[in-house]
Amino acid sequence: MVGGFRHVLVRYVSHTGQPLCAAIQSQLMAETRKSEDALIEWIRARSVARDASILLGIGDDMAMVRTGPEVLLTADMLMDGVDFDSARHAPDEIGRKALAVSLSDCAAMAVRPRWAVVSVALPDAWGMAEARGLHTGIERLAEEFEVRIVGGDTNSWKQPLVIDVTVLAEPWADIAPVTRSGMRPGDAIWVSGPLGGSLSGHHMSFRPRVREARALGAHYGNALHAMLDLSDGLSTDGHRMASASGCGIILEERQLHEAASDAAKEAARGDLEAIVKHVLDDGEDFELLFAVAGDAGEPPAVPNSDGARAARFVRIGVATGEPGLRVRGGDGTLRDVEAGGWQHFTERA
Repeated sequence: MVGGFRHVLVRYVSHTGQPLCAAIQSQLMAETRKSEDALIEWIRARSVARDASILLGIGDDMAMVRTGPEVLLTADMLMDGVDFDSARHAPDEIGRKALAVSLSDCAAMAVRPRWAVVSVALPDAWGMAEARGLHTGIERLAEEFEVRIVGGDTNSWKQPLVIDVTVLAEPWADIAPVTRSGMRPGDAIWVSGPLGGSLSGHHMSFRPRVREARALGAHYGNALHAMLDLSDGLSTDGHRMASASGCGIILEERQLHEAASDAAKEAARGDLEAIVKHVLDDGEDFELLFAVAGDAGEPPAVPNSDGARAARFVRIGVATGEPGLRVRGGDGTLRDVEAGGWQHFTERA
């Protein structure tokens, strides 16, 4: 055996023209060398198809998946300096958020995320470590929600990072997708968790409410009339739901205080009006805003993986026949609320 091994070793050295240790080192360098092909191969090796729905995964010009009769698609583009700050946030945090915002869209419609396609414009200054870190953040969240990465595109340029994630989803069994346009006058308006102050850290670490949305759909059935995720702020997204549904919303000021996050309260420094403004306008909450029939009762408790309640549902208002978004103060007076949250592609001071 010793002679046989020695014979193979001699032939290998002779064929490559370099010592064995140098050959091994060269191979290791090839595995970590900065290149599009090396990065794609690294991702492909970690994304081997593990279920029968994936007929063709990473490696061909297109992916092929086996779907049911209905498929829903969502796409979200995130940009450095707008949605995250690569000077403060690690690549894996950025990757996680990139997928999380698309999963939040799936939660908004109470559907099951299945497959994802990820496209990136990487900064030229990044190396393989940063690129792999970005994908690792995506991969970990995908595993948690049983989403398969089946393809994408990789580019690089001299500008900051841009990442785009497209998710394909399917309806859960016996739960119809929920739109934002079905709210009716008299509906109770709820949120799934604390609002405001997200930029203190929640905007990078939030948990998409996919499980909660499924539980709401199963619990309420047809009484769950409308839903969306609060990405741009309650004031902005509330107007969107009201406009899509052809009715309005009255928010109760006292309930907005109850819905405020600790970060919002801290930022307001005890000023009750400031707390309401943070709740309405800060955005990046990624909680669910939903409308249910007024007599449908309270939402179900939804435990997370640790057995604790994952969402803190708060009833914050009622749908009305009068268009627009208003807040009712403690003295009963109503005041109009403008859309003060985030807007892309708008004039800025």
